[in-house]
Amino acid sequence: MQLDQLKRRDFITLLGGAVAWPLSARAQQQDRPRQVAILFGGFSESDPEPRARIKAFKEQLQELGWTDGGNIRVQARMGRGRADQVRAYAAELVGMMPDVLAANSGPALAALLRQTRTIPIVFASILDPVGSGFVSSLAHPGGNATGFASLDPTITGKWLELLKEVAPKVTRVSAISDRDNPAAYAGFVRAMRDLAPSLGVEFKSDPVANLEDIERAIDSISTLGGGLAAMGTVASANRESIVRLSQSRRLPAVYQFGFYARSGGLISYGADSIDLWRRAGVYVDRILRGAKPADLPVQAPTKYELVINLKTAKALGLDVPPTLLARADEVIE
Repeated sequence: MQLDQLKRRDFITLLGGAVAWPLSARAQQQDRPRQVAILFGGFSESDPEPRARIKAFKEQLQELGWTDGGNIRVQARMGRGRADQVRAYAAELVGMMPDVLAANSGPALAALLRQTRTIPIVFASILDPVGSGFVSSLAHPGGNATGFASLDPTITGKWLELLKEVAPKVTRVSAISDRDNPAAYAGFVRAMRDLAPSLGVEFKSDPVANLEDIERAIDSISTLGGGLAAMGTVASANRESIVRLSQSRRLPAVYQFGFYARSGGLISYGADSIDLWRRAGVYVDRILRGAKPADLPVQAPTKYELVINLKTAKALGLDVPPTLLARADEVIE
């Protein structure tokens, strides 16, 4: 009897240890800092724009209880508009097995999805996530990715209207977008092409893959006395060159995000990219607390901004109508 009791006691002790070990391991795992890795497609390490987006992202996370360097670690990689670099960084970040990945552009998101279909991904500033095949639908993304779209294709009509308003003599417009990601821009190009005749504008699309392509597109349209609409990762990576070339050729241009106008571009209208990254922080928080990307709907922008660079307008010999200045969210003197 005593032997049976001893065996029974040893068995219970062993069983208790077997139960306690995984519970202890799980507690230690929960205590470790959570890992968030961000991939930017079209920026460099020295660019202030991604730093501003990361800052807003971290601030939002901190408001929700996540402190970088404390209970969370946030790191980022910059693809500099180079497809090979984006692919290499995607493989590196996925190999780190973070709790959540974040993507800033279509090429970055595509590269991450090629590497993993299990690690949750939150994206921001994606042009057409459904048309690009990143999600099944806006309401029900499915898969491991969700986030925030940056623009609706109808906004490109507004770009042409703004360009005509600030430069009424423009009768030809070239739109540059990423050559390697045509699906993301198809709706935007189509919307501009459909609207152009009603504004008296001849429209053409110029897909680009590098700065040399951009230079050729700008040279071509500037000889025709036209205007430029710029969007995409390649344009973002080369925005200072685009602004410089447009000014030297006296080419009126409209841009996708406010950071173009703040860098010297003429005019921009689009989603507030900083706001999109704050909202991305909310989704990362929800996923870290157990939500699934497939259950979080893709959201549209709620905050847009019109930025006008009056200094550039004057350099181009353009008079910005007072009614347009009155509508601007920011005017750069």
